[in-house]
Amino acid sequence: MSHTALQARYGDEAPALNLPDLAVLDAMLNHRSVRHFLRDPLPANTVETLVAAAQSAPTSSNLQTWSVIAVESQGRREALANLVGPQKHLAVAPLVLVWLADLSRIERLGKAQGRHPVGLNYLDTFLMGVIDAALAAQNAVVAAEAMGLGTVYVGGMRNQPEEVAKVLGTPSNVFPVFGLVVGQPDPARPAQIKPRLPQSAVLHREQYQLPVDTQAEIGNYNSHLRAFMRAQGMKEMDWSTQVVERLLTPEALTGRHRLYEALRNAGFSYRDIEAQS
Repeated sequence: MSHTALQARYGDEAPALNLPDLAVLDAMLNHRSVRHFLRDPLPANTVETLVAAAQSAPTSSNLQTWSVIAVESQGRREALANLVGPQKHLAVAPLVLVWLADLSRIERLGKAQGRHPVGLNYLDTFLMGVIDAALAAQNAVVAAEAMGLGTVYVGGMRNQPEEVAKVLGTPSNVFPVFGLVVGQPDPARPAQIKPRLPQSAVLHREQYQLPVDTQAEIGNYNSHLRAFMRAQGMKEMDWSTQVVERLLTPEALTGRHRLYEALRNAGFSYRDIEAQS
């Protein structure tokens, strides 16, 4: 099963690996983003199980600078679906987890002690919260897939973060990093394993190696991904063209070009940045 997944992921450039027969490895290599869900409710204690997996992820200095909001009500999921796209699958699947960089907890603890942790006002601390949230969320994804559930991340939470904050009632110094849709995959519209760049493009040994030929760096990836798009009924485009166009203009960022402003509106401040402006 894992070798089949590697073939789907890398095509002709799949590495020849002697993979151990491990269920967790098999599940990770077979990951796919699911966007078509059943409306069926999730098994009891699913949220608590996913959060237990998430809290088992590493966290920098045990500061635990993240939180997650489990959104299950139809009205709130529909509101989020409209803000992030629209992306209809948020309103169909029974659970949306919104992962937060959360510095408010430490801020409240400091106030209770009559002290202000100045380190909250530096960029690295916010970055820590983002990393902590991402590590926790990916643990939850592995757990969800092990339970037979489908998932898909939603970066669109950052398109209109102030509006998302209103829907979720988040306090100052909390920011929605991304969402995660969780549900039973619709068997009538199964998701497939999406191809990735060859390992030679992303794996460097000892030092970063600049390629002699940028096009050769990605190998046959354009044609491999085109075949995937064709099979999925998607609009075909070379990946090398797609990624440049996705970041070509501020407008292409779909609202995320004003991230710094949104963070300031959410109560974050960065002494190391603002001292230079």
